Amino acid sequence: MTFGFQVTSRLDNGLGRTGIIHTPHGDIETPAFIVVGTKASVKALTPDQLTDLGAQAVLANAYHLFLQPGPDLVDEAGGVGRFMAWDGPTFTDSGGFQVLSLGAGFKKTLAMDVSQLTEADVIAADRDRKAMVDDDGVTFRSPLNGDLHRFTPEVSMSIQHRLGADVMMA
Repeated sequence: MTFGFQVTSRLDNGLGRTGIIHTPHGDIETPAFIVVGTKASVKALTPDQLTDLGAQAVLANAYHLFLQPGPDLVDEAGGVGRFMAWDGPTFTDSGGFQVLSLGAGFKKTLAMDVSQLTEADVIAADRDRKAMVDDDGVTFRSPLNGDLHRFTPEVSMSIQHRLGADVMMA
């Protein structure tokens, strides 16, 4: 099956639509129920139970899978879907949320409205950060062992390709 998107209905005002995302591992009807399996595992549920609950796809986290068990191992297993015994479509993220959660937001308040917070509540000091961003990418300090890992857009996409997801986030 070729990857693609088919619009199946539109709102009269043109501000909304439904459709079907066609992937090599199956179709996803939008809007979709997509579960998060951070490390290629949805805690306390089997892949059959996910299907029974109506999950159409699983989203795995590229950064966490990079750290453990590693993209090469997932690739050798046949990709993230086979690795976790999920036959349906898979998504991977870019690791971008970890830029926030391990960077400026590390151990700090994350909020849409920070007007009632002090700068110290919102912005972590450099020494606390586990992710430092520059113009070309981000350097992460592993929370597992302290190793430094460099993610650029190209590195993130390379990791996601090795993880073998149907849909990869830039």
